[in-house]
Amino acid sequence: MFQGCIFDLDGVIVDTAKYHFLAWRRLANTLGFDFDEAQNEKLKGVSRVESLNLILQWGGVEKTGQEKQILMDDKNAWYLEYIDEMTPKEILPGVIDFLTDLKQKNIKIGLGSASKNAGRILERIGLTGFFDTIVDGNQVTASKPDPEVFLKGAENMRLSPGDCIVFEDAEKGIEAAINGGFRAVGVGKKEQLPAAHLVIGGFQNVTFDDIVKNLKK
Repeated sequence: MFQGCIFDLDGVIVDTAKYHFLAWRRLANTLGFDFDEAQNEKLKGVSRVESLNLILQWGGVEKTGQEKQILMDDKNAWYLEYIDEMTPKEILPGVIDFLTDLKQKNIKIGLGSASKNAGRILERIGLTGFFDTIVDGNQVTASKPDPEVFLKGAENMRLSPGDCIVFEDAEKGIEAAINGGFRAVGVGKKEQLPAAHLVIGGFQNVTFDDIVKNLKK
């Protein structure tokens, strides 16, 4: 019987991917090149360092370790400018109803995000109170597809991976969940998340019982 759910943040609870895109693109523009939304898909679920390395590769730009740190700090400052304007209106459809359903069923709720700003975002959108544990990029050293962020979330909730369902919108996140021994529910399109045990388009009109029933099929 499942006793816990662990959620990625970006693209699952709220769409902050657009703000990452704006900030990374702004950075690329300052370096004299641009990249598009298709390339941006490759940054989903990827750490800040890996994202920067990919972007520099696309632009054919080389930087020292110290220069990279300055660039990441610039990008993060711009990203924070964007997310500080966020409101609860940006919570994705059906999320609050689904979290409420979990609370009513005494299912533990965790967040497992690579973002170092996860707590700040949850505060802005008013969802902090729903979560029994919040594990973000400040508390883990390995990025997805390493399962560290989800394993730590399960441990904090005193549950085993087999007792938990992970909700993810990125291929690397699904891979991380499976690597950790969790059941993985993809949020998005089936063709983009082929390894997931189940894929849903979103949380609108979806209950915890619906998820459990479909996972058991």
